[in-house]
Amino acid sequence: MKKYISAFALSALVCSSCSDFLDVQPEGDATTSQYFVNDQQAIDAIDGLYERFHQEGCYGRELFWEQGAACDVVWGRTRGYPTLATLNYNGDESPLRDVFSRMYSTMSRANWVIDCLLDKEATTALTEIEKRSLGEAFFNRAWAHFIIAYRYGTDKQGVPFVRYEDFENGYDNSIPPQRATVMENYQLIIDDMDKAINYLPRFEEYDADNRGRAHDAAAVAFKAKTYAYWATWDAGQWSKVIEMVNQLETSYGRDLAATFAELFSSDFKDFWNAEYLWTIPGNGGSTGGGSEFPGVILENKGWGVYNGWGQNKPSLDLYEEMAKDGAGNDRLVRTILEYGQEFQYFGETRRFYSEADLEAGFMINKYMDPFKHANAAEEGYVNTNGNWPTVRLNFPIIRFAEMLLFRAEAYLMTGAADKATDDLNRLRLRSNLEPLAGTATMADLYHERRCELAFEFTDHLFDLKRWHRSSNAEIKALAAKELNAHPRVRNYEDRGNPDSNWTEAPYADYMNKNTYADYMMVFPYPSEQVTKSNGQLKQNEGY
Repeated sequence: MKKYISAFALSALVCSSCSDFLDVQPEGDATTSQYFVNDQQAIDAIDGLYERFHQEGCYGRELFWEQGAACDVVWGRTRGYPTLATLNYNGDESPLRDVFSRMYSTMSRANWVIDCLLDKEATTALTEIEKRSLGEAFFNRAWAHFIIAYRYGTDKQGVPFVRYEDFENGYDNSIPPQRATVMENYQLIIDDMDKAINYLPRFEEYDADNRGRAHDAAAVAFKAKTYAYWATWDAGQWSKVIEMVNQLETSYGRDLAATFAELFSSDFKDFWNAEYLWTIPGNGGSTGGGSEFPGVILENKGWGVYNGWGQNKPSLDLYEEMAKDGAGNDRLVRTILEYGQEFQYFGETRRFYSEADLEAGFMINKYMDPFKHANAAEEGYVNTNGNWPTVRLNFPIIRFAEMLLFRAEAYLMTGAADKATDDLNRLRLRSNLEPLAGTATMADLYHERRCELAFEFTDHLFDLKRWHRSSNAEIKALAAKELNAHPRVRNYEDRGNPDSNWTEAPYADYMNKNTYADYMMVFPYPSEQVTKSNGQLKQNEGY
């Protein structure tokens, strides 16, 4: 997408009270009833939906705080919400609370768009732009719904969800029902993605100005991911995971990019490779419409050159896991910066060191490409305002590599380990790693998924949580080990010296970690939402 429309553009046209339960108030009033009279209004309404995902309040930062409960990420600065890392959360931590509200607000706005365009479709033919916009609205509603469903829903109770179009005379502002199980939510997400597919074009049909919008293959990929999470509760869904990934490969022509590094390039020509499925896209620069996470994780104060925020650092545990494939291997070097490693920064070759507030001995390297240019503002579209550290970079939400990993997992869970071996080896060979020595195991799947997708929001923490409920003893044991571990870091004697000696140490903020229990698979609902529901929203078991 060439540009983002600010959320304010949409909010000026709709009325919604964020103080009310789940922010699902009807959004049709005297102003909105005159909306959708031309294509530009449809475009503006949809762009306001996308905008809510890329900000720091979602994929830009807030969703990453909870990843501290796994052993891959530690904090780089003091603002770290330690209760999320120690499995001692109460649901009212601002990252949890804010993402929860943001996703329900997104569902509400998507509901309004869907309701309006379906009403229009009932009386007159939609334009091609309006059809696409309706598909994008179904896609965004399902995407936001998925983020809530897997993080809060269980086999004992689902999450609240309502479709405005189910109300014959318009949404009556009733409290949305809490679905009986999360499986019911997953089916509704699948239904929305199917509707999205019916209206969305192929990615190849978009012109250059509109690439980055939802397309039908992205919806199929979300279906595969939804079925994989559904399989936590119903193993019969693994066959559907295989079916969806097969479709992506045979019907949509998705494949791995030629190199691992290409996936994280700031060069626009690399963005839309065969591996692309769904990302947080944006043009970056002074518009602030790009990905925020690269600036969030950059060294605090950026070695005096650029105002990075210095948050979310790799752990020694993850570094060691990746180094099992050989010191200095392609995937490791492109993923993690360690002391002394050379990298390009604003046109200079540097050797990495860190003097950030709290140090781990490493920094995430996956998203550093925009900062390599001498004129980073022009060539990397780095925002010159470091207080809004956006760049032009596709931040992966789903790429075909993850689809291969889900299919490999499905094969392992359905007794087809030989096929899983083929999928895992495709990933390894792409990064110039040795193929697996034998038939793939769940331990191999654990390693490949952890290493291939590190620091992408594929949610390693919830991989561990769903694996902890697996019927496979091997993956269950690996998940339990990491969920109950205390991540380690490197403490350097002279933090300003890339050649300094270091000692291994546990990360201090994580020392009071609770023993993991299965009820912790989901978060507790924010207390204010439970209170506002007048008893209709039931808190999750164990909280």
